[in-house]
Amino acid sequence: MKRNSLKYILITGLIAGSLTSCTKKLNLLPTNDVTAEQVYSSPEGYKQAFAKVYAAYALTGNTGPAGNGDVQGIDEGTSDFFRLMWCAQELPTDEAVVGWGDVGLPDFHSMTWSSSNLFLTGLYYRCMYQITLANDFIRQSSDAKLSSRGITGADADKVHQYVAEARFLRAYQYSILMDLFGNPPFVTENDALGGALPEQISRKDLFTYIEGELKAIDGGLADARTNEYGRADKAAAWALLARIYLNAEVYTGTANYAAAVTYSKKVIDAGYSLVSDYTKLMRADNNLNKNEFILTINYDGLHTQSYGGATFMTHAPVGGSMPAADFGISGGWAGLRTTKAFVNLFPGGASSADKRAQFYTDGQNIDINTISSFTDGYAISKFKDVKINGAPPQSLDYADMDLPIFRLAEQYLIYAEATTRGGGGDAALALSYVNKLRARAYQSATTGQLTALTTDLLLDERGRELYWEGFRRTDLIRYKKFVEATYLWPFKGGSKDGKGVESFRTVYPLPSADVTANPNLKQNTGY
Repeated sequence: MKRNSLKYILITGLIAGSLTSCTKKLNLLPTNDVTAEQVYSSPEGYKQAFAKVYAAYALTGNTGPAGNGDVQGIDEGTSDFFRLMWCAQELPTDEAVVGWGDVGLPDFHSMTWSSSNLFLTGLYYRCMYQITLANDFIRQSSDAKLSSRGITGADADKVHQYVAEARFLRAYQYSILMDLFGNPPFVTENDALGGALPEQISRKDLFTYIEGELKAIDGGLADARTNEYGRADKAAAWALLARIYLNAEVYTGTANYAAAVTYSKKVIDAGYSLVSDYTKLMRADNNLNKNEFILTINYDGLHTQSYGGATFMTHAPVGGSMPAADFGISGGWAGLRTTKAFVNLFPGGASSADKRAQFYTDGQNIDINTISSFTDGYAISKFKDVKINGAPPQSLDYADMDLPIFRLAEQYLIYAEATTRGGGGDAALALSYVNKLRARAYQSATTGQLTALTTDLLLDERGRELYWEGFRRTDLIRYKKFVEATYLWPFKGGSKDGKGVESFRTVYPLPSADVTANPNLKQNTGY
């Protein structure tokens, strides 16, 4: 067993229910016929139900890796949260292209997606499913419910902490919907399951809700770095606050860089530290990197088998002449590569002295002439499901690697950017944080060190540090370089040399099926 974690608790039952506005073709299935009264009848039952709230981030269904998915109407292997989120955040950018021709997938890089795009629809319902799980757990954990079931004392205190974490996970999922879809339907534990059709919430109001929730649960979460690995604590809430404050102007129309400075600094001061070798961040036993990781989605090759998450990140980028064994896998899926524009963010390109430049070039062309050809575009070798010492993983088919939702490096970069944009931080301290990242990247205390920061430099630095971790679309939008013609990359907008696209594509459409089913929803502009 990789580590003691809630993800290993057998889920004996949780009525997940379904959102009324979901269509029959893409519905949220109940896990089984066990009633809530049975599930929540004991402290152990509460822990099992709570485990499902977390497990939905790493698992795609009740049997896995395929055959009984949580979200119907989409291939279960594709329905994993991280895989879908990654596609939406990375494939429309300079950081990634995919050679597969699955209907709707090529639309990301060409920026021609529609409201019927299956991958966006799957992501939307995956987020809503995970919100539904959190809502149900919170609903079943009121003081009145606990008292009626004889859950008291220390057992009740544990449930109260579980509730704070469930509220965090719900806020995190709403932050994804806010960022990607703007104006989603909104439901909490106060809305009866299967009751009235959900109302729509504006992006600005959703921001206010997420902000308020994260601040409200601060006292109920474990102190930073004291919770079980893979579970949320106060630092996770601060990290999410810092992230949304950095993007506040996009979400609300009003910047709040001062708050981004405040909350990123709270995380930085909580005792985290950088892993000494960047190239070992994404490895099969990277749970050992917990000094840098603030919150992770935990995977295990024996216990969380799916074709999403870390398995996707280790298999999909391997093809051509790449030796599968070097990546801890039985074989690659020959799909994902990167563009020349991203390679050129590194001085010297693929041969950069910056160790973050993890490119596989043997047999690969830097220029992309045909997206469907795996050998067009350099491959990324950042994700390897081998242990830090080079030993193999538990399985060559399903990954052990954990994927960070938040890590310290991002908080350094948030502090630096928010300070540089006038957020009131210490400019010298901001520079020192970025130089810590560059000292690790160059394995030198002098080579590659900067003397000053600019916002454009920090966008490039975010690309070099955080690439393929699910940030690039959001970053380019914040910098007004996503849809605009001021920054181009190969095949942006479907043009070989790249072109600007319609401004409305900074927000994805709500799924047409949900808009049709729920008259409370108004489709996003342009779709």
